[in-house]
Parts: sequence; structure tokens; C-alpha cells
Amino acid sequence: MRILISLLSGSLFGAGLLLSGMTDTTKVQGWLDVFGAWDPTLAFVMGGAILPMLVAWQLTTRGAPLTGGAFPDLPRPELDHRLITGSVLFGMGWGLAGLCPGPAMASLTFGGTGGLIFLLSMLAGMSFAPKLGSQLDRLAAAT
Repeated sequence: MRILISLLSGSLFGAGLLLSGMTDTTKVQGWLDVFGAWDPTLAFVMGGAILPMLVAWQLTTRGAPLTGGAFPDLPRPELDHRLITGSVLFGMGWGLAGLCPGPAMASLTFGGTGGLIFLLSMLAGMSFAPKLGSQLDRLAAAT
């Protein structure tokens, strides 16, 4: 049952990315170009994602997952060097490539090489992140 729910959720997410235009890199870069040819249409995509999540978060505080177990605890709301560094790198990659992980996966289905290059670069970055993170931790502890 858990695999079926995951498959349906992922398919719905991918279809939403395609339908909303989030896999179109020029649309995403237009959203980020606030001082140029700004395209505000992705604000509706964000609103369409935030509203159902508000309901979902309310439901998770009252019950248990359908497939058993328990929901994970909420993360601590603290700003540290890891969160800030990761946010900056994510934003730079999103702005330069016009893709983030979800749309990059969805873009693989229609044969674009840009999505494949982005995905491979993202996987390479993920493999280097633990070592770089530990070095940043040591630097932060030294200061």
C-alpha cells in the first residue's frame, strides 16, 4: 500500500509540475527576474501548493500516517551556517539553471539534455556535500 501511495503521490506531483510550467526553465527564470521581464504566474503555483499543505500539516497533528508508523518531528527553527549555505547554493542553482530537483526529474521524461546535465550535477553536488559540510562544521566551531 505504501508503494502505491508513493507512486500516486509522485505521479500527481510530476503532473502538477508539467501542468504548472515549472519544468520550463525560461518560465522559472522569468519568475526570478524581478527587475527585468518578471513573470508572476508562478506565484499562483506557489499559492496552489501552500494552501493544501496548510491543511495537510493540520491533519498530521491529529492522526497517524495511513501506512502506519508516526510522522517525523518538526525540525528546529534555527538558522545555522548549513541552512544558509544550502539555501544560497540552492537559489544559485535554481536561478542559473531554472530547475530544482523535482522539475529536473520531471524534465527527464521529455528528452531534454539540460535536465539530465542538471540532474547529474546535482547528484555530484550531493556526493560532495557531506565532506564539505563537515569541513564547514569544523570552521564554524573554530570561530
